[in-house]
Amino acid sequence: MGTFNSLEEAREYMSGDRFAMLSGVTLDELTEDGAVCSMELREDHANAQGGVMGGAIFTLADFAFASLANHVHLPTVAQSVSTSFLSSPRGARLIALARCRKSGRSTTVVQVDVSDDAGRDVAAFVFTGYKL
Repeated sequence: MGTFNSLEEAREYMSGDRFAMLSGVTLDELTEDGAVCSMELREDHANAQGGVMGGAIFTLADFAFASLANHVHLPTVAQSVSTSFLSSPRGARLIALARCRKSGRSTTVVQVDVSDDAGRDVAAFVFTGYKL
């Protein structure tokens, strides 16, 4: 059984992540094995070339990691992250799928794949979280 008893309880806890909330990130699904988060792309997510800023994509992935990792064990913080940006988004919305790959005594490993609503793979992340 996870930390949160319902999706609403998890959303309430994660609403404390002010930066993600200001960025428009939402927690859409949460189970023992995974989390789905999304973000409607806005003008303020743009970089100087008019594409989506890597930091906006990272914020979505980090929120998906945090939602799942803290459901597995509260509190958990990111210790390290490996990131591969794969392609520029073409759609109007980004979706992050987080899956717990390993939950150990003091660390957890979460894979987060980000795609857009057009089905394009945008980025792949592997987070190592430290259980406090």
